[in-house]
Amino acid sequence: MADTTDNTAAGEATSAPRKSSWKYIGPGIVVAATGVGAGDLVATLIAGSNFGYTLLWAAVLGCLVKISLAEAAGRWHLSTGRTLFDGWASLGRWTTWFFVVYVVIWGFVYGAAAMSSSALPLQALFPDVMDLKWWAIACGLTGLVFVWFNKYEVFEKVMTVLVGVMFVVTVYLAIRVTPNLPDAFAGLLPVLPDEKDSVLNTLGLIGGVGGTITLAAYGYWVNAKGWTNTGWMKVMRLDNRVAYITTGIFVIAMLFVGAELLHSANIAMASGDKGLIQLSDILADEYGTATAKFFLIGFFAASYTSLIGVWHGVSLMFADFVERFRRKGEGKVTGEEVASGRREKSWPFRAYLLWLTFPPIVLLFQGQPFRLIILYGVLGAAFLPFLAGTLLWLLNTSRTPREWRNGYVSNGMLVTAGLLFLVLAVKQIWDQPWANFF
Repeated sequence: MADTTDNTAAGEATSAPRKSSWKYIGPGIVVAATGVGAGDLVATLIAGSNFGYTLLWAAVLGCLVKISLAEAAGRWHLSTGRTLFDGWASLGRWTTWFFVVYVVIWGFVYGAAAMSSSALPLQALFPDVMDLKWWAIACGLTGLVFVWFNKYEVFEKVMTVLVGVMFVVTVYLAIRVTPNLPDAFAGLLPVLPDEKDSVLNTLGLIGGVGGTITLAAYGYWVNAKGWTNTGWMKVMRLDNRVAYITTGIFVIAMLFVGAELLHSANIAMASGDKGLIQLSDILADEYGTATAKFFLIGFFAASYTSLIGVWHGVSLMFADFVERFRRKGEGKVTGEEVASGRREKSWPFRAYLLWLTFPPIVLLFQGQPFRLIILYGVLGAAFLPFLAGTLLWLLNTSRTPREWRNGYVSNGMLVTAGLLFLVLAVKQIWDQPWANFF
């Protein structure tokens, strides 16, 4: 007999299906939409503009690495009935301290970055309406209101629509630039560019494809969907594959654009979100203003889904942390509590929403403090090695039922992910301008 789950997130009682089906997918679309932001698109464009199709294999490998991390997070939630933070807390207090420092500093700086990224395409589309800072504030406030007053079901539907916009725009651009398919297929062979720092650049592209803390939030979205037990395991795995196939299409399409439109013309891309504004100008010159505006709509969809995805997912994680703290370690924090929808109306959830929205507005007007940016970079670099390492620990011990512990493939992928992100973390920490920090 099938397992039964009280799917209050969807407002109805449902039974876990006997087999996976496309009709159930949803959290994967959310994690794909949140994970692929403007920064990922720019990084892929730059890789295409610098190396053509040479690093296409690295973009594909990046998707496979992130599949392993998200699948492991989802498997923990479903196999144990406990949330990821509850698992982290079982490893010792050090995980709690790391998480608290991370979400406070990361959320403060990310809030400003997400608002600015969403504002850039809007200002380009409507240059005479208002200043970039006010567009950024408008994006933050609308994201706050949307997440504050809607539960997961509505949130998922809106994210799905915006992902559809992203998909249509990126695939259209990839077709429009007429990719060289033989060269693209050749790019699937693992070859490094013949340039200085090619190894680190390649590792950076692999590690930058689709998501950081949103990978940890995936398990919470799985629970919010109403999936709370192992009866949903096959569905979750299909959903996760859909997430990173979608992500792969996004990044491959943008690499095609970089390779054909920029690499062949020897055009250097600006780093950061402004590189996408530069691309819209190039598209206007090559294909007309209609194509450029169409691209800017896709750029906004990519940026705004990252904003509201973080506003929702990381706020769920923060609310979970507070609940665990309030219980003082007595009693497990379960996925069914997330599925009930009450967590989305709790004061910790809304308090973190406010933290992501209002304090970062100060940074929009005053610039980003030097020391805070360094700490943001260090903590951000450390999170994915932390996630990979703790998932290896949780899913290979008695904390996880034996049937659902890691196999050789899962362990191999998580070890690969951990080593990859550890190398990138050391590089990012090394590159920080420490001389003026103290």
